[in-house]
Amino acid sequence: MNQFPNSSAIHIKDINLWAHVGVLETERINGQSFVLDISFWLDLDESSKHDQLDKSIDYSEAIKAVQKLSFEIQCLTIEYFSDQILNVLESLYGKVPINIMLKKCSPPIDGFTGSVLIEKKRNFSFLVN
Repeated sequence: MNQFPNSSAIHIKDINLWAHVGVLETERINGQSFVLDISFWLDLDESSKHDQLDKSIDYSEAIKAVQKLSFEIQCLTIEYFSDQILNVLESLYGKVPINIMLKKCSPPIDGFTGSVLIEKKRNFSFLVN
């Protein structure tokens, strides 16, 4: 049974984070820049119709929580960091469908000027019949 029949999405874009994440020791010591996008799928009908914040989510809590995590974390992989972000968000809002895209802005790879991005989803089983 679909528990989110009227799903809408709240997207939070371009959260700039500084975190100590990386395989190289210098990455974990000095830290580096990340950019995070978060999407939540919710039934926002009541909030939309009646201007009720309690029928939505307070996305400022999500931003503050991931900023706090980024200051505290020290790990090797962006995969682990992304999983910890999902854990924090799930602890705030429960098992709502969440999608994140976490970008490592300047990975220290000789000759590479791009970025690396990981996308993870959690609690999307409601889409499967």
